[in-house]
Amino acid sequence: MTQEASENKGTIRVVQLYPRDMNIYGDWGNALVLKRRIAWHGYTPELLEYNVGDDFPEDVDVIVGGGGQDSGQLVIQADLLSRGSTLQELAEDGTPMLLICGMYQLFGRFFKTRTGSVIPGIGVLDVETHGTDERLIGNVKVESEEFGEILGYENHSGQTTLGPGIRALGTTAKGTGNNSSDGQEGARYKNIVASYLHGSLLPKNPAIADFLISTAVERKYGSFTAGAPDDRFAVLAREHAGRRPR
Repeated sequence: MTQEASENKGTIRVVQLYPRDMNIYGDWGNALVLKRRIAWHGYTPELLEYNVGDDFPEDVDVIVGGGGQDSGQLVIQADLLSRGSTLQELAEDGTPMLLICGMYQLFGRFFKTRTGSVIPGIGVLDVETHGTDERLIGNVKVESEEFGEILGYENHSGQTTLGPGIRALGTTAKGTGNNSSDGQEGARYKNIVASYLHGSLLPKNPAIADFLISTAVERKYGSFTAGAPDDRFAVLAREHAGRRPR
């Protein structure tokens, strides 16, 4: 079994946004995977939480945000808007980020509920989301040129469309993704990976986890030297997830 490297190559700080209110369908697992894989690669992980009213951490290397109910989005809305300029600066500077479901929506321009209420986003991503009566739910398989086959689970009624300044994470081979019409899933901008896929996402998709880690390390230390992560369980999880029906 792969052991964590004895040599410490440096510290990587992972900040989880609003885990108290935006943590559904196992999204906490994404932060735990990053913590484990950072250590496997020989670096020291520092996992921090940011919730409503906290002081925003300094020296951020990776940002992770999960999904939540509409009620959770309303709880964090004002605080997120107050941190919008900070998060925009980090994004434009190339900070790697993983944004899942509700956080994906709120990093866009707005979320318009099916009743017509508008929840403004912070505009990091050129996307907009409209709530509908249609529930997009089930297992998803995405084909990505960058990360290969991505596996996960979606459960959302918001339908997201991408603007011209952003590209999709991939195309859906099984499932729906961003909306029920264009066959696209998620979004890529700078070093941001945004997706509707829960499950949680990273345990079954270590290529995305290692992209976030290697990018963070290269930005902080100039180069990345990979360790030897133990991917046995990730391989098994992918095999099982790939066989599941929609």
